[in-house]
Amino acid sequence: MVAKLTQGFWAKTARIILRNRVLILLGIAALTVALSTQWEHMRFSNSEANLLPDDHPENVRYQEFLSQFGEEGNTIVLAVRDPALFEPETFNRWNVLSKQLEAFPEVDFVLSTENLQRLVKSPGNEEFLLEPWITGPVENKAAVDSLRRMLFEELPFYDKLLYNRESQTLRTVVYLDKDLVNTSVRKDFVLQDLTSLIREFEKETALEVHTSGMPYIRTMNAQNIIDEIGKFIFAALAVTSLIFFFFFRSVRATLISVCVVVIGVMWAFGTLGLLRYEITVLTALIPPVIIVIGIPNCIFLINKYQQEVNKHGNQALSLQRVITKIGNATLMTNVTTASGFATFIITDSKLLTEFGIVASLNILGIFVLSLLIIPILYSFMPLPKTKHLKHLNKRWIDTFVNWMERIVRNHRIAVYFVSVALLVASIIGMYQIEISGSVIEDMPKNSDFVKDIRFFESEFDGIMPIEVVINTNQRNGVLKPATLRRMDQLDAHIEEVPELSRPVSVVNLVKYSKQAFYNGIPKYYQLPTSQESNFILNMARKSRENSNLLKSFVDSTGQIARMTTYMRDVKTDRMEAIEKGLLEEIAKVFPPERYTVYLTGKALLFLKGTKYLVRNLLMSLGLAIGLIALLMAYLFRSFRMILISLIPNLLPLLITAGVMGFAGVPIKPSTILVFSIAFGISVDDTIHFLAKYRQELVAHRWKIRPSVYASLRETGVSMFYTSIVLFFGFSVFIISSFGGTVALGALVSATLLFAMLANLILLPSLLLSLERNIADKKILKEPQIDILAGEEEEGDDAATNS
Repeated sequence: MVAKLTQGFWAKTARIILRNRVLILLGIAALTVALSTQWEHMRFSNSEANLLPDDHPENVRYQEFLSQFGEEGNTIVLAVRDPALFEPETFNRWNVLSKQLEAFPEVDFVLSTENLQRLVKSPGNEEFLLEPWITGPVENKAAVDSLRRMLFEELPFYDKLLYNRESQTLRTVVYLDKDLVNTSVRKDFVLQDLTSLIREFEKETALEVHTSGMPYIRTMNAQNIIDEIGKFIFAALAVTSLIFFFFFRSVRATLISVCVVVIGVMWAFGTLGLLRYEITVLTALIPPVIIVIGIPNCIFLINKYQQEVNKHGNQALSLQRVITKIGNATLMTNVTTASGFATFIITDSKLLTEFGIVASLNILGIFVLSLLIIPILYSFMPLPKTKHLKHLNKRWIDTFVNWMERIVRNHRIAVYFVSVALLVASIIGMYQIEISGSVIEDMPKNSDFVKDIRFFESEFDGIMPIEVVINTNQRNGVLKPATLRRMDQLDAHIEEVPELSRPVSVVNLVKYSKQAFYNGIPKYYQLPTSQESNFILNMARKSRENSNLLKSFVDSTGQIARMTTYMRDVKTDRMEAIEKGLLEEIAKVFPPERYTVYLTGKALLFLKGTKYLVRNLLMSLGLAIGLIALLMAYLFRSFRMILISLIPNLLPLLITAGVMGFAGVPIKPSTILVFSIAFGISVDDTIHFLAKYRQELVAHRWKIRPSVYASLRETGVSMFYTSIVLFFGFSVFIISSFGGTVALGALVSATLLFAMLANLILLPSLLLSLERNIADKKILKEPQIDILAGEEEEGDDAATNS
């Protein structure tokens, strides 16, 4: 009953589409124009992707830290490692660069040799004062050498902050306005003002300036994403169009398909603008994904139209049958594909939720576009010429289909043996997969800004901040000698960890105060003794300059302090070991009944976010499998058919996971997407095959063997076409400079290729081997929804090629 209603619905839909052709085209044009007006609202992300939900404890802690101390990632660092920097003319030019930077309204403060301050005692020994390290341009080499010796030998406070003593590297730290660092103003400053100043300096001095810092990295990374969107769209259009033309040998059919997917891309951009979603590394993939998924829709519809024309030459009947017979099948396959993307919505990650919403909506949108535009445009055109129908009888395709049929007929045991062997190998490989919490790993490896990241890691021990927040639970408790000694003990532990930089905290300032008290003698750069603490700390408290410096390290109440260290880009297991070691040392040094101490910072936040995401995405993959299993149950009303349909779709996922393990590709936000996306797409082939199989069962009077072989021959061509388009379509992501996007493209392509072979070889083999267990007329004769309308019901005995 439901199947007949479905057939009636699609027959009525076909009549409505073909009778209102002009009105529908005008409606599509109007909607496209309306969505294009939303493009102006598209924004590229100006902040790091937060993979944790807002109410996650780690996120709550981080936001609490920001409310106390402000944005942590607001510094841009410039560095030069060259002895020529200490020539008088060059050194003065370096200081001029600092002044130029400080003049910009986007810059809050610049710390450099130009404005370096030395802490000294006041004449009456009542407080500490800050005096300039230099008072103007340096006139000769002797003066530069004197300043250089003083900096490197007498000011340990600035070691690894402004200089590296061993390599003689000098750097400038630019603090951006914290209110502007996460806005588009940052982008304009970095790409225009900062870049032009650095190029001008390099041109005048012939020195290489290394630039880094989180605002700079984020800006350059975002610019790479922007640059790649156009490249991906063009590459996806070019590759899929060429393959389409190779299969159909028709310029007209190719142009119609390109028209459909271009409108789909325009809708995708319009959806992003309409929903006010930012363009991130993930949402930037949606337009090319729409192209790659839209072309197979066009293949099914145009292939069916040409088959019908070749069969009876009646255009009106051909167009009607395209909609009635392929519309439902295409809807089901697009729904399963959209379901794979839609499962990301439940992850509680804003980044993935937005990606899932826009991708799933536009996959359904490209289905509607292809179903409407292709029949309507063909209705205005003459019938395809004979040369355009030659592809329906290509010998090389017949050779491929015959090869598959021979394997299914004669080598089923070998198919099962190979499948089991691949399964065992995949399970072994899966145990070798690692989880990556590295922020840098997916960035373009050969880009200048990533090379500069490595430079700063080697010179200053890292760029990813880790914050230790120490709450003394009493007002002014930070400057108590006992607290300072405990912080110094933790400081020493952090310095022993090779992947962490020398920490910066109020301890450094107190040590510097003691050095200043003893007239700047470097050996006194240490914490005051018990006897010294009272008068040195009292002097420090009285000092207005010290009070200003303290704001960076201690909150306004004097109760909470921060210790900032920077971490190198390390593997996840090492990152977790470092975190564990820090927490153990904190528990040992700070009694929990007196102190509340926790770790935060962008490095740890990304690590926690990645692990959280992996757990949620595994859940979303399970949900995708469950949803599609329910859909199969609704379609075929057979538990056995559910199991048979899932096996050839789960095996490719396991094989891909095994390949990731053996190839050393880690699980990370980009690669974990592979499984839900590939599963949602690959199950389309299963639906087409089983739908055709049910149809052939009726035609062959419930004889399973001829039904399987007929289904294989009929669906093999279209499944091969679409799989090849999807394979090469997703392969375009390999041209990306982002490691995660490359891995995503390669893994999805490989998984879909495995899935095609599994659906054309393993699936029919299972149907033949289990024929006695599944040959149930009551189950298969009347499905809830008849995906492929039986042609015998319309008086046409020819089989439909789906």
